[in-house]
Amino acid sequence: MFSFRAPSGDDVRRLLERQRDLPFPYPGAGMSRQGRGPEGFQAAHHRVRLGTGQAAFDRARAAVRAWTMFRMDWVRLYWPTAPIETGTAVAMAAHTMGFWTVNASRIVYTLDERGSVEIFGFACGTLPHHVERGEERFSVQWDHADDSVWYDLWSFSRPGHLLVRLGEPLARRLQQRFVAASLEAMARACRTFPGNDLSNRVG
Repeated sequence: MFSFRAPSGDDVRRLLERQRDLPFPYPGAGMSRQGRGPEGFQAAHHRVRLGTGQAAFDRARAAVRAWTMFRMDWVRLYWPTAPIETGTAVAMAAHTMGFWTVNASRIVYTLDERGSVEIFGFACGTLPHHVERGEERFSVQWDHADDSVWYDLWSFSRPGHLLVRLGEPLARRLQQRFVAASLEAMARACRTFPGNDLSNRVG
């Protein structure tokens, strides 16, 4: 889980083979769909406006399919070609403070909703080989009431490793760093659209 070297592709393939079918190590898998989490878990909600209209929403959906929210210089996703389907397992390697952590997750459910607010996205649940326990919901939303398009990140989590529990303030700062970079990555992908505003955040 912690290493001074970057994982190889073969390392990650072996990890995912061992992890992909294991049960989620937290209660309430899928609860993030309703914007709530199990008792004892910390919830967080962040969003950024990506633009307005159909073209912005189409671009945002394409960005989600490409896992653009993970594009940051200190993170490697294995692999950004993975399909957005329930059951898909991925690993994220993060390089911080001189060492690497490799965390495995699996898509719990997907979203493709129509109506006054159109929503596209998915939620990832942590697998046992992860420093946290919990779920993150990544979605883009087109609100027809004002034509606005948003990237919305909602999660519930708690530490899943002894070192994370001992260093929880640092772990929360790293989570905040990931959230800020994820919002920026999605905003950057849609920067050419009217109404895009990286400063317009909630959470």
